Amino acid sequence: MANIDYPIEGSCQCGQVTYKLHEAPTMVLACHCTECQKIATGPFSVTAVIASSAIEFSGELKEWSRTAESGNKSNVKFCPNCGNRIYHFNPEDLSTVKLKLKPVNLADDEVFKPTAHIWVCEKLSWYQIPEGVKVIDRQP
Repeated sequence: MANIDYPIEGSCQCGQVTYKLHEAPTMVLACHCTECQKIATGPFSVTAVIASSAIEFSGELKEWSRTAESGNKSNVKFCPNCGNRIYHFNPEDLSTVKLKLKPVNLADDEVFKPTAHIWVCEKLSWYQIPEGVKVIDRQP
C-alpha cells in the first residue's frame, strides 16, 4: 500500500454528514450476510473497522438498532437527509466503529480494500471471491 496522507475526508451522498479518518482501519471486511446484501444493494458490503479515536464525524445523524443473530445489538448511524448509513457500532463496545461509507473519490482507495470475506455461507452463487483473500464461513 502506498503512503496515505491522513486525514482522509469523506461524506454521505448529500454531503450533510462528513468524516475525517486519521489512521488506517484495523481491518477491512467484505460481508456477504443477507443483511449486508440489503445494505449494499449488492452481493456484499465493505466494512472498515476503525478505532473510535481515529475518526471524527460532523453533521446530524439519526440512529436505528437491530439485534444480530449472535444476540448482540447492532446500532446504525445514518444521514437523515439522504439515508446513507455512515457507521455501525455495538453499544456494549464503543472502542470501534464499522464504517459503511462507500470508498470513492479517494487519493488511494487501497485503505478500504477487503482483507477477508465473511459470512460466505450466505454468498450469492454468481459472485467469485478473488484468489488469495481470507474466507470465513460466518462471523470471525
